[in-house]
Amino acid sequence: MSNVYDLGTDLVRRIYEKRIDAPAILDIRTHFPNAAKFAAAWQSIRDEALSVQLNRAPRFDDIMPEQAEISANDGLDWRMFVLRAYDMTIPENLTRMPTLSRLLSECPEVKSAAVSFLAPRKHIPAHRGPFRGIMRFHLGLVIPKQADGRPATIMMINHEEKRIADGECLLWDDTFEHEVINNSDQPRVALLLDVWRPKMSLDMEILSRVIVRGVQLGMRYRGVSFGG
Repeated sequence: MSNVYDLGTDLVRRIYEKRIDAPAILDIRTHFPNAAKFAAAWQSIRDEALSVQLNRAPRFDDIMPEQAEISANDGLDWRMFVLRAYDMTIPENLTRMPTLSRLLSECPEVKSAAVSFLAPRKHIPAHRGPFRGIMRFHLGLVIPKQADGRPATIMMINHEEKRIADGECLLWDDTFEHEVINNSDQPRVALLLDVWRPKMSLDMEILSRVIVRGVQLGMRYRGVSFGG
């Protein structure tokens, strides 16, 4: 099953790379102006996230077994408290984070939303996403610091080191190779959003909608559980 998934994602990625020329790091104000709403409310979102017992949320490989190679690689937790998954809402989780729920209702371009919990010393090895029709947005909620005061979580995106602190955000294209390591003895908590790429050509817009619909059907067929 994993080989079929890898072949499929590689094909999708090649199609998008030929049709959409985009850098790895994207300008937030241009591509996702509503990011300012999430950044302004980061402390409220953080407080809500810490109240939902993230250490009981599903591991990423429980939600997507195809990703076990990067999620369960070192036996340390990468957990996801999911509120929206490719336009499918999880009402019980939205209820537990009302500030974030309100913001999501105002931002239909956000296709997926989750709070990500990285255990201390967790390493997500280098990998690539398949789908350039969406962009990945990170907002730091609880970012441990190194002894020198810098954020202890390192994201390598297209071989370039990126770090964000509490309340800081980053928009990027996850079809570029990337990896993450939490160089801390404390967990890292961040908000992850998948945001619809604006101004795609008609053929890419149609293909992107077909892919989203296919993912929705796949999740329903498999009976994916997002409960914590």
